[in-house]
Amino acid sequence: MVNPNDSVSEERFGEWVLLRRDARTHVAEIVLDRPEAMNAVSTEFAFGVSEACAALAEDRSVRAAVLTSTSDRAFCVGADLKERNSFTDEQLANQRPYARAAYTGVLDLPMPSIAAVGGYALGGGAELALSCDLILAGPRAVLALPEVSVGVIPGGGGTQLLPRRVGAARAAELVFTARWVGAEEALGMGLVDRLVEGDERAEALALAGGIAAHSPVALRAAKRALRTGWGRELHEGLDVEDAEWRTVAFSGDRAEGVAAFNEKRKPEWPGE
Repeated sequence: MVNPNDSVSEERFGEWVLLRRDARTHVAEIVLDRPEAMNAVSTEFAFGVSEACAALAEDRSVRAAVLTSTSDRAFCVGADLKERNSFTDEQLANQRPYARAAYTGVLDLPMPSIAAVGGYALGGGAELALSCDLILAGPRAVLALPEVSVGVIPGGGGTQLLPRRVGAARAAELVFTARWVGAEEALGMGLVDRLVEGDERAEALALAGGIAAHSPVALRAAKRALRTGWGRELHEGLDVEDAEWRTVAFSGDRAEGVAAFNEKRKPEWPGE
């Protein structure tokens, strides 16, 4: 019998971010591993996230990614305000590229990505989740963009990503009031995509595994079409879709998919 754990590799990026890759399922997991601080985003933490994302983006064998946390209480509580309390203005400005790279690293992952949110996802933590394509939440999940309550605004993409999920007026209400949203309400407004009663990490990995069973070439092209076409005029979006269709229509994956369908077998994707 093959031990499934033999297919799993792990790599750390700094002290607090772990990248786990499963060659058997083609799923990768970016693990936020600073539980004592509920994954507060310090400079080092942000750098670890961006470096893990950069490594993952280069891995053509990964077909889906999951963002998880080792904290029982939080997915991520956002900026490390204890660290920032000691910053000079110059130090805060110098940290900004590291913080931004963490969020854009998640946002720009070429494969479908899923956030598994249990507990608090506040400020930058909510923005890390919003940077994923899908958000699964456990019953204890609480999400918020409370930045105005401490004198700043969302800086990890929140003012742009939140309206795309919940609409402009609802996003404005959440940002202006800084209020916290529980799991049930978040599901109702479309802030999260699925509410799970059990282990949100296990559910997210199962969902990712189902996604990863499909063509990696098609998955990446579909994500590019969805992301690039959003917000454009309809005819421009259709041009984006057409261009991505052409990248997959003459691929090895498309040929294998059609052959497998006709031969009534599971496809063995070449990934090209």
